[in-house]
Amino acid sequence: MEQVTKLAGRRAVVIFGMSSCCMCHTMTSLLRDLGANPTVVELDEEPRGKEMEKALARLIGRNPAVPAVFIGGRLVGCTDKVMSLHLSGKLVPLLRHAGAVWV
Repeated sequence: MEQVTKLAGRRAVVIFGMSSCCMCHTMTSLLRDLGANPTVVELDEEPRGKEMEKALARLIGRNPAVPAVFIGGRLVGCTDKVMSLHLSGKLVPLLRHAGAVWV
């Protein structure tokens, strides 16, 4: 869990995902389209990826736990939560507040 929180706190937007996960790529594309430059941590390419995946599953309460999106060092959630924020107009202000976008 410590590794997850350490990585999540380093940048304004961090996505934990898998290189073969289409929803992880979708979240990355959405956030980039909004002007953010997310750091993507591909758990299947990380030495401690399995350990981080288990920690994320406990934190989120579901498995698979990816994509797991952190904004401003805080867990936002998976695809459904991020899309809900986007559709309600709350995602961009959240990104602005975290310093991920300036527009």
